[in-house]
Amino acid sequence: MARLVQVSHLPFLHMAIDKKNPLLIIEDSDEDFEILQILMEDMNVTHPIYRCKTGDTALDFMSKCKAASATESTLLPSIILLDLNLPGVDGREVLERVKQDEQLRTIPVVVFTTSSDQTDIKYCYQQGANGYLIKPVSIELLERKVQAFVDYWLGENASIDWNGINILVP
Repeated sequence: MARLVQVSHLPFLHMAIDKKNPLLIIEDSDEDFEILQILMEDMNVTHPIYRCKTGDTALDFMSKCKAASATESTLLPSIILLDLNLPGVDGREVLERVKQDEQLRTIPVVVFTTSSDQTDIKYCYQQGANGYLIKPVSIELLERKVQAFVDYWLGENASIDWNGINILVP
């Protein structure tokens, strides 16, 4: 079962929970996050899950994560699931900053949003998003999208453990 850590309540330097790199979910909606969490638990996701409710919190979290990873066993996220419509710094700016940062740019970012606007989709891919999923209204469709995300990004897709420089093959 995935272990959830609410970033706003995180005693930061004691983050290494598991040998698996964490999944960072940046989502302001408690309802959307709760559904994601339930679905991922049902899908036996074992990666630790960190959650940030705002873009500001996410950027601060990743900044501290970078600083701590040099001296601690803190793990950078292995993937970021990013909502676009966030209070304060929005998801577009978070995406820009992550992809412009030398230490963070290799972390896959999958946008998970209600926006089906072609301008948003094009912009996100131009900024380096690795995927763009539109949140469906139907719980059945949502479950299928989350399952596809889990299967590809947390299961079948080989990834790099940048902290230990090991290739992780599921």
